[in-house]
Amino acid sequence: MVQYLMSVWGSEEDLEKPFGGYESEEQMQASFAATGAFNQKLMDQGYFVFANGLDSPKTATVVDGTGDKPVYTDGPYTEAKEFIGGFWVIDVPNLDVALELAAEGSAACLGKVEVRPMHGVE
Repeated sequence: MVQYLMSVWGSEEDLEKPFGGYESEEQMQASFAATGAFNQKLMDQGYFVFANGLDSPKTATVVDGTGDKPVYTDGPYTEAKEFIGGFWVIDVPNLDVALELAAEGSAACLGKVEVRPMHGVE
């Protein structure tokens, strides 16, 4: 088995909209329900390791401990139009399964999902 990070991407503009980028309260609730059902499927199939959503990049703190004293900077590390809004860590037999699940996750959460293998976890 190989672990993959499936990250959900969104924009800061979406977070500022009334329903977090969804067109309506109903669409938002339907997406939350579909994502919950997808999470349950991952658990039932034994692929689920961990998943969660993230707060806005505005809440981030960057820590640079490479010098004599750590430097703390408020805000995201990079300026970007898109950011990771949530993620899944899955443990699956191969990339084909990960990509198939990412397509289902994307449909459930109504967002783009990037798939990346994790180092040395097999």
